[in-house]
Amino acid sequence: MQKPEPFVKDDMIFSVSDASALLKNVVETAFPRIKIRGELSQITRATSGHIYMTIKDSGAAISVIVWRGTPLNFKLEDGLEVIITGRFTTYPARSNYQIIASEIEMAGVGAILKMLEERKQKLAAEGLFDASRKKPLPKLPQTIGVVTSPTGAAFQDIQNRLRERFPVRVLLYPATVQGVTAATEVAAGIEYFNRMNNVDVIIVARGGGSLEDLLPFSEEIVVRAAAASRIPLISGVGHEPDWMLIDFAADHRAPTPTGAAEAVVPTKLSLVQDLDNMWLRLSGNFVTRLTNAKQRIESVNIKSPKQMLMEHTQRLDDLGRTLNIIINTKIVAACQKMDNVAGFPNILQNKMAALNQSLTHAGQMLNSLSYKSVLARGYAIVRGADNAIISSVDGGTPQTIEFADGVIKL
Repeated sequence: MQKPEPFVKDDMIFSVSDASALLKNVVETAFPRIKIRGELSQITRATSGHIYMTIKDSGAAISVIVWRGTPLNFKLEDGLEVIITGRFTTYPARSNYQIIASEIEMAGVGAILKMLEERKQKLAAEGLFDASRKKPLPKLPQTIGVVTSPTGAAFQDIQNRLRERFPVRVLLYPATVQGVTAATEVAAGIEYFNRMNNVDVIIVARGGGSLEDLLPFSEEIVVRAAAASRIPLISGVGHEPDWMLIDFAADHRAPTPTGAAEAVVPTKLSLVQDLDNMWLRLSGNFVTRLTNAKQRIESVNIKSPKQMLMEHTQRLDDLGRTLNIIINTKIVAACQKMDNVAGFPNILQNKMAALNQSLTHAGQMLNSLSYKSVLARGYAIVRGADNAIISSVDGGTPQTIEFADGVIKL
């Protein structure tokens, strides 16, 4: 770049404010519009809604201001490589220069895809994309909730396809589908239908667009809302080649908004065919069961009353003969028991004689073994204190002597 000629003379003296104003004028005149590529850092959103941040590379850093209301197509994050379009200016109170941004875009598709892949891996590690979380779609929903722009082609496509296939009630949650507030509004729509619980299935839809335009549907707030939805959710964003992170968190991914409508309701023709098939299966099953019942009925032999009476008479005769045999057997057993009881006195007398003989023998044995018999042969028992028997000379002082015919006390 050519170095500009100085226009300030050596003998000129300026006040601080004049010098700052002069510098501000020079900078803004020289750089009315500039594009700068770099990496974002130190992003801060003030309570006023303005955003303050820094764009840097390996050799330098420049302050950036994004005034409230400046359109943004994606969420600003530290480390994101972007291209900022704006104008240079100065801030005299701090003696620094900065860029007032009017437009911010990501620095190429590669940077966007890298960011999305890193975010995808992070959310997948949390289990938000697991197949076990997927919920089946209702077979024939009565009410469908749609989160999309009310003025976009996506909502019209969904309504048209539903009317063609199977008209159902549709509730719209209006949300912007592009820009910095889109992700927040889409997530709010998903949460609204879950909170109200007034629909059977949710469709999140948007027509095609550039990768930057579709970024709101890859924001974490949208992905987490889709994964947390208790109501089955269909993602119908973009066209067939497009992919967003909401596709992985949704219960079903449709290639287009129209495809989402096709996935959620069947066609009238397919319903009629299903009913026909069900009728054929039911009627076939009924005919088979009716045929089997008829065969069972035909196989039953109906007997005449006379034959049935004769069979019952025969069964009674058989029962009579069986009872006679049982009764006779019982009578014979009873007679045997009575004969045994009649001989009981003889048995009892024999038992008593044997017991008396045993008792007499036991008495004889007791007398023969008693110490009285020994005393009768001339022996005596000497007892000392406490009536203890003295059996030796030093066994104690004798107190009594027992003989066969009495006791002598000493």
